[in-house]
Amino acid sequence: MTGKTRRAAALALAVGLAAGTAQAQDDGAFVTLQVLKPEIALKAAQAALENCRESGYQVGVTVVDRFGLPQVFLRDRFAGAHVHDTSFRKAWTAVSFRTATSDLHTETLPETESYGIRFLDMALPLGGGMLVMSGDGSVVGGIGVSGAPGPSLDDDCAEAGIAAIEFDIAF
Repeated sequence: MTGKTRRAAALALAVGLAAGTAQAQDDGAFVTLQVLKPEIALKAAQAALENCRESGYQVGVTVVDRFGLPQVFLRDRFAGAHVHDTSFRKAWTAVSFRTATSDLHTETLPETESYGIRFLDMALPLGGGMLVMSGDGSVVGGIGVSGAPGPSLDDDCAEAGIAAIEFDIAF
């Protein structure tokens, strides 16, 4: 492992530990977790896709569970082949680092302390990936959009997907 790779791995571990700090839990043997039902994940993906389509963008949308595993992928008719991989990686990055990928983009620019994150295989700090949170603030998934003419437009579509399920996941 090169020095650069070691630094990137150490940085990723430090960021992951800081981002994943858990709230105090009881001493029981089990943890209770929430994940989106497939129908709700699909609803979010469809709303994001429709929002982009109405703006004239052909995109791909991936919704992942809280662990980064895919639940839904939708690709519009003329979206590029890259949208499968990039929408998944954006959603995965959002849940892995517990932050929107637009924020992570800024936090990992060259000359920043967290720049090494950009060298991790799956991480994609490029706008379009957002956390899906339940009403109590728990992460229940992530959504990634790829294919709009810019990362901020991918963000807009992802936000529309989340907005479509807000009532379903509020409490």
